Amino acid sequence: MKVAVFFDRDGTLNEEKGDYITRYEDIKIYPFAFEAVRIVNSLGFLAIVTTNQAGVAKGLLKEEDVEEIHRKMKEEFEKNNAKISAFYYCPAHPDHSKEGLDCRKPLIGMALKAKEEFGIDLEKSFVIGDKVEDILFAKNFGGKGILVLTGYGRKSKEEIERIGIKPDFVAENVLTAVEWIKERWEEGR
Repeated sequence: MKVAVFFDRDGTLNEEKGDYITRYEDIKIYPFAFEAVRIVNSLGFLAIVTTNQAGVAKGLLKEEDVEEIHRKMKEEFEKNNAKISAFYYCPAHPDHSKEGLDCRKPLIGMALKAKEEFGIDLEKSFVIGDKVEDILFAKNFGGKGILVLTGYGRKSKEEIERIGIKPDFVAENVLTAVEWIKERWEEGR
């Protein structure tokens, strides 16, 4: 079975805009994100993006818009010799229970779909993200959750401490998160 690093999108791989990103031109990928994905690739792990995109349910963009953003992001990473194996997104409204969807993080629908499609060992896998939901997503499927301090990360760190959730690591950004994964993985061999 394969190991994956599940990356959150906004605030983790690219700058958090503060409102919904509705077109690729509004995406500003962090320069260090390319190196982070290259390291994941060099470890033989899958780099997979999982992102909640409630803007679809709110009528701010269409699923085709999200898919176009992801296609162009994938191309940009490839131009920088970094391979993202897949993008999964959840179009559900935060009140997902009305829609009957189990994909919205911290629920594990996106992880289960990736596991089925790629043969992933979720318990050996990692999640890197800037929100409480990302850490809970990892914990809910038995993986390791890393909080980055970019995007909403600093605010999320305060919330995590207040409610007593413990990430496996807190990193300055996605690159330092991946460096931590690499160190732990190499120590374990």
